[in-house]
Amino acid sequence: MKPLIVGVGGTLRPGSSSETALQLALEAARKSGAETVSFAARDLQLPYYDPSVHERTKGQQRLVDAFRRADGVLIASPGYHGAVSGLIKNAIDHVEDLAGDRRVYFSDIPVGCIGVAYGSQAATSVLHNLRTIAHALRGVPTPYGAAIVVGESSYIHGRWVDPATRERLALVGTQVTALATALAPRLRRSRSA
Repeated sequence: MKPLIVGVGGTLRPGSSSETALQLALEAARKSGAETVSFAARDLQLPYYDPSVHERTKGQQRLVDAFRRADGVLIASPGYHGAVSGLIKNAIDHVEDLAGDRRVYFSDIPVGCIGVAYGSQAATSVLHNLRTIAHALRGVPTPYGAAIVVGESSYIHGRWVDPATRERLALVGTQVTALATALAPRLRRSRSA
Protein backbone atom coordinates (compact mmCIF):
# COMPACT_ATOMS: atom_id res chain seq x y z
CA MET A 1 0.00 0.00 0.00
CA LYS A 2 1.36 3.42 -0.99
CA PRO A 3 1.93 5.95 1.80
CA LEU A 4 -0.26 9.06 1.65
CA ILE A 5 1.68 12.32 1.71
CA VAL A 6 -0.44 15.43 2.36
CA GLY A 7 0.97 18.70 1.06
CA VAL A 8 -0.03 22.12 2.38
CA GLY A 9 1.48 25.28 0.98
CA GLY A 10 1.36 28.41 -1.05
CA THR A 11 -0.57 31.62 -0.91
CA LEU A 12 -4.00 32.67 -2.14
CA ARG A 13 -2.37 33.33 -5.52
CA PRO A 14 -2.30 30.13 -7.59
CA GLY A 15 1.20 29.27 -8.80
CA SER A 16 3.04 31.21 -6.10
CA SER A 17 6.69 30.40 -5.44
CA SER A 18 5.84 28.48 -2.26
CA GLU A 19 3.08 26.53 -4.01
CA THR A 20 5.35 25.55 -6.89
CA ALA A 21 8.03 24.55 -4.35
CA LEU A 22 5.46 22.31 -2.66
CA GLN A 23 4.47 20.80 -6.01
CA LEU A 24 8.09 19.90 -6.81
CA ALA A 25 8.43 18.16 -3.42
CA LEU A 26 5.12 16.32 -3.96
CA GLU A 27 6.26 15.27 -7.44
CA ALA A 28 9.38 13.73 -5.91
CA ALA A 29 7.19 11.97 -3.34
CA ARG A 30 5.06 10.48 -6.13
CA LYS A 31 8.15 9.36 -8.02
CA SER A 32 9.30 7.69 -4.80
CA GLY A 33 6.07 5.69 -4.61
CA ALA A 34 3.68 7.84 -2.59
CA GLU A 35 0.10 8.83 -3.17
CA THR A 36 -0.23 12.59 -2.70
CA VAL A 37 -2.91 15.18 -2.08
CA SER A 38 -2.29 18.92 -2.17
CA PHE A 39 -3.94 21.85 -0.42
CA ALA A 40 -2.90 25.17 -1.93
CA ALA A 41 -4.31 28.52 -3.07
CA ARG A 42 -8.12 28.29 -3.05
CA ASP A 43 -8.05 25.13 -0.89
CA LEU A 44 -6.57 27.24 1.89
CA GLN A 45 -9.39 29.79 1.94
CA LEU A 46 -10.74 28.41 5.17
CA PRO A 47 -12.51 30.09 8.08
CA TYR A 48 -10.22 30.88 10.97
CA TYR A 49 -9.79 27.78 13.07
CA ASP A 50 -12.03 27.92 16.13
CA PRO A 51 -11.86 24.92 18.47
CA SER A 52 -15.23 25.81 20.00
CA VAL A 53 -17.01 25.38 16.64
CA HIS A 54 -17.66 21.70 16.03
CA GLU A 55 -19.23 21.94 12.60
CA ARG A 56 -16.66 22.34 9.83
CA THR A 57 -17.07 23.58 6.26
CA LYS A 58 -16.51 21.07 3.45
CA GLY A 59 -13.04 22.54 2.87
CA GLN A 60 -12.11 22.28 6.54
CA GLN A 61 -13.41 18.72 6.76
CA ARG A 62 -11.52 17.68 3.61
CA LEU A 63 -8.28 19.04 5.11
CA VAL A 64 -8.84 17.43 8.52
CA ASP A 65 -9.73 14.09 6.89
CA ALA A 66 -6.53 14.23 4.83
CA PHE A 67 -4.45 15.01 7.93
CA ARG A 68 -6.13 12.09 9.70
CA ARG A 69 -5.18 9.64 6.89
CA ALA A 70 -1.69 11.08 6.29
CA ASP A 71 1.39 8.90 6.54
CA GLY A 72 3.53 11.98 6.00
CA VAL A 73 3.09 15.72 5.53
CA LEU A 74 4.84 18.35 3.43
CA ILE A 75 4.41 22.00 4.41
CA ALA A 76 5.70 24.90 2.30
CA SER A 77 5.16 28.39 3.66
CA PRO A 78 6.10 31.75 2.27
CA GLY A 79 8.03 33.97 4.63
CA TYR A 80 5.88 36.86 5.77
CA HIS A 81 7.89 39.22 7.95
CA GLY A 82 10.21 36.42 9.03
CA ALA A 83 7.53 33.91 9.99
CA VAL A 84 5.08 31.34 8.65
CA SER A 85 2.16 32.99 6.84
CA GLY A 86 -1.18 33.26 8.62
CA LEU A 87 -2.82 31.27 5.82
CA ILE A 88 -0.53 28.28 6.34
CA LYS A 89 -0.70 28.57 10.14
CA ASN A 90 -4.51 28.55 9.98
CA ALA A 91 -4.45 25.37 7.87
CA ILE A 92 -2.05 23.71 10.31
CA ASP A 93 -4.21 24.80 13.27
CA HIS A 94 -6.90 22.44 11.95
CA VAL A 95 -4.73 19.54 13.15
CA GLU A 96 -6.22 20.34 16.57
CA ASP A 97 -9.29 18.37 15.42
CA LEU A 98 -7.07 15.27 15.74
CA ALA A 99 -6.41 15.87 19.45
CA GLY A 100 -8.85 13.14 20.52
CA ASP A 101 -7.82 10.60 17.86
CA ARG A 102 -5.98 7.37 18.62
CA ARG A 103 -3.05 8.93 16.73
CA VAL A 104 -2.95 12.40 18.26
CA TYR A 105 -2.03 15.21 15.85
CA PHE A 106 0.91 14.13 13.64
CA SER A 107 2.28 11.65 16.19
CA ASP A 108 5.31 9.87 14.78
CA ILE A 109 4.76 10.78 11.13
CA PRO A 110 7.41 12.55 9.05
CA VAL A 111 6.91 16.24 8.29
CA GLY A 112 8.91 17.82 5.48
CA CYS A 113 9.37 21.56 5.96
CA ILE A 114 10.00 24.16 3.26
CA GLY A 115 10.46 27.88 3.90
CA VAL A 116 10.33 30.16 0.84
CA ALA A 117 11.25 33.84 0.96
CA TYR A 118 13.08 36.61 -0.88
CA GLY A 119 15.91 36.59 1.65
CA SER A 120 17.92 33.88 3.36
CA GLN A 121 17.16 35.16 6.88
CA ALA A 122 13.39 34.92 6.33
CA ALA A 123 13.58 31.55 4.53
CA THR A 124 15.64 30.08 7.36
CA SER A 125 13.36 31.59 10.00
CA VAL A 126 10.27 30.08 8.33
CA LEU A 127 11.97 26.69 8.13
CA HIS A 128 12.73 26.92 11.85
CA ASN A 129 9.09 27.96 12.56
CA LEU A 130 7.79 24.94 10.64
CA ARG A 131 10.14 22.52 12.43
CA THR A 132 9.02 23.90 15.79
CA ILE A 133 5.35 23.50 14.79
CA ALA A 134 6.00 19.92 13.60
CA HIS A 135 7.57 19.08 16.98
CA ALA A 136 4.66 20.70 18.84
CA LEU A 137 2.28 18.49 16.84
CA ARG A 138 4.33 15.39 17.76
CA GLY A 139 5.53 15.02 14.17
CA VAL A 140 9.04 14.08 13.10
CA PRO A 141 10.66 16.77 10.92
CA THR A 142 12.69 15.18 8.16
CA PRO A 143 16.47 15.40 8.57
CA TYR A 144 16.58 17.76 5.62
CA GLY A 145 14.37 20.84 5.42
CA ALA A 146 14.65 23.38 2.64
CA ALA A 147 15.15 27.11 3.15
CA ILE A 148 14.60 28.40 -0.39
CA VAL A 149 15.46 31.92 -1.50
CA VAL A 150 13.51 33.31 -4.44
CA GLY A 151 16.05 34.86 -6.77
CA GLU A 152 16.31 36.10 -10.34
CA SER A 153 18.33 33.06 -11.38
CA SER A 154 16.38 30.42 -9.44
CA TYR A 155 12.73 31.32 -10.03
CA ILE A 156 11.71 32.59 -13.48
CA HIS A 157 8.16 33.07 -14.80
CA GLY A 158 6.61 30.95 -12.07
CA ARG A 159 9.09 28.07 -12.34
CA TRP A 160 11.97 26.88 -10.24
CA VAL A 161 14.75 26.66 -12.84
CA ASP A 162 17.87 26.36 -10.70
CA PRO A 163 18.90 22.66 -10.65
CA ALA A 164 20.28 22.87 -7.08
CA THR A 165 17.01 24.37 -5.80
CA ARG A 166 14.96 21.73 -7.61
CA GLU A 167 17.18 19.02 -6.13
CA ARG A 168 16.77 20.43 -2.59
CA LEU A 169 12.98 20.48 -2.93
CA ALA A 170 12.95 16.95 -4.30
CA LEU A 171 15.07 15.77 -1.37
CA VAL A 172 12.41 16.92 1.12
CA GLY A 173 9.72 14.99 -0.77
CA THR A 174 11.91 11.91 -1.09
CA GLN A 175 12.79 11.88 2.62
CA VAL A 176 9.15 12.24 3.70
CA THR A 177 8.21 9.32 1.46
CA ALA A 178 11.09 7.10 2.60
CA LEU A 179 10.24 7.68 6.27
CA ALA A 180 6.49 7.32 5.67
CA THR A 181 7.03 4.07 3.79
CA ALA A 182 9.10 2.68 6.65
CA LEU A 183 6.70 3.83 9.36
CA ALA A 184 3.30 3.45 7.66
CA PRO A 185 2.61 -0.23 8.46
CA ARG A 186 3.23 0.31 12.18
CA LEU A 187 1.20 3.53 12.22
CA ARG A 188 -1.74 1.92 10.42
CA ARG A 189 -1.78 -0.91 12.97
CA SER A 190 -1.79 1.58 15.85
CA ARG A 191 -4.65 3.58 14.28
CA SER A 192 -6.86 0.53 13.97
CA ALA A 193 -5.96 -1.10 17.29
